[in-house]
Amino acid sequence: MATIFFSYSHRDEALRDQLEVHLSLLKRQGHIETWHDRRIAPGTAIDPAIDAQLKTADVVLLLVSPDFLASDYCYDVEMTTALQRHQSNEAVVIPVILRPCDWRDAPFGRLKALPRDGKPVNKWPDIDEAFLDITNGIKEVLGSRGSGPSSKAPPRQQASQTSSAVMPDARGARSSNLRVAKAFSERERDEFLHQAFEYIAKYFENSLDELQRRNPGIEGGVRRIDANRFTAVVYRDGKGIARCTVFLGGLGASGIAYSNTDSAVGGGFNESLSVQVDDQALYLQSLGISSMFHGGGERERKLTLEGGAELLWGLFIEPLQRR
Repeated sequence: MATIFFSYSHRDEALRDQLEVHLSLLKRQGHIETWHDRRIAPGTAIDPAIDAQLKTADVVLLLVSPDFLASDYCYDVEMTTALQRHQSNEAVVIPVILRPCDWRDAPFGRLKALPRDGKPVNKWPDIDEAFLDITNGIKEVLGSRGSGPSSKAPPRQQASQTSSAVMPDARGARSSNLRVAKAFSERERDEFLHQAFEYIAKYFENSLDELQRRNPGIEGGVRRIDANRFTAVVYRDGKGIARCTVFLGGLGASGIAYSNTDSAVGGGFNESLSVQVDDQALYLQSLGISSMFHGGGERERKLTLEGGAELLWGLFIEPLQRR
């Protein structure tokens, strides 16, 4: 069984919790156990407890974000110790990029990061797909070390070989399965909805700027109607090819609607995103109207802000791409 140590900023605790959920099967199968500072028992000296776990872990996950890089303890203490053990082949250090930041110039920047290509977790269209990619990468590392699903001896057989070892000290021992469902207020949902709308508006604006830069004869732009609505249009050689309106509404006050016209009137729409919540985070979910005609399963996906924006952008640009 391999021990996995999470080095992270407490500002990223929600993302750490979601990653731990995705590692649950590996735990159940006896391939791994996980440790982070939330397991430290009350009354225990914090620094020595972290140091002891960090110096015995088989795999150290650096959960990288701007807050991780800004944390003196994460960067100067945990990362330094982890990399020393990595260089001496005592442990494997895996950078896990949670949020965009300037990590490639960090001391761990030359290590292969997860998810693939170092794309930040919150930039994946579906956050579950990002965590699945991380899980598969960790499984690959465990297999290469003989402690994962691909190792020759099954977990129970490996455990029996050490059954005669001295029992560990049970003082302060407890489960790491302490996650509870988080509650999100109506205010938090509303803030997330407006944040998503502003993100999508900027996403369209930036995408249209780049589209024009790369393609001679293509023109377009975003026009803000009011705080809750914008339109977009793209022309080829002066002829309008694609138009849309994106506005708050469509499903009461809880959605972001997309209409394939820039008339900016009425409440009709061709697709809609709503704010949903699981036990750890808020996310966007497609109503799935557009995918009904393409055999897709968009309605089942937990979309990040990037994922929601890309879904609507794909609807907008599709007429231009088929010509």
